[in-house]
Amino acid sequence: MNNTYPLASFSFVIKSLSGEDIDSKFQSVSGLSTEIETEEYSEGGENRFKHQLPTKVKYPNLILKRGLVVSSAFTDWCRNSMENFEFRTKDLTIALQSGEDSSKPSKVWSVVGAYPVKWEVSEFNAEENKLAIETVELKYKYFTIKK
Repeated sequence: MNNTYPLASFSFVIKSLSGEDIDSKFQSVSGLSTEIETEEYSEGGENRFKHQLPTKVKYPNLILKRGLVVSSAFTDWCRNSMENFEFRTKDLTIALQSGEDSSKPSKVWSVVGAYPVKWEVSEFNAEENKLAIETVELKYKYFTIKK
């Protein structure tokens, strides 16, 4: 594969590292970003600027969207958290597939300690012919990127 071309984002797979099936057919994934929080420090006698010191890394929620299904292992996991307040974290991988060889991912994100914090269903509207979309937001500790 030529490493000079940008990767397409339409072919990806989500899996659980524990081997459990999580119904990986999602329409979209977002929230794979990091941000360094900083703390201002004023130095005595230096009035031109304040030092910005890095403190910790912040991760947004991972947002997964797909067509609403009647039942699945993934929705059961989410419902158990929302309805019974029983949280079981999962380590996930998000693999961006290569256009040349779909069995070999081009890039893999390992998401550690994910659990559901929000579940939403799109609006029902009798005037439109659309799929019902479910959106799930997951909190997680951190992610790493593998080549």
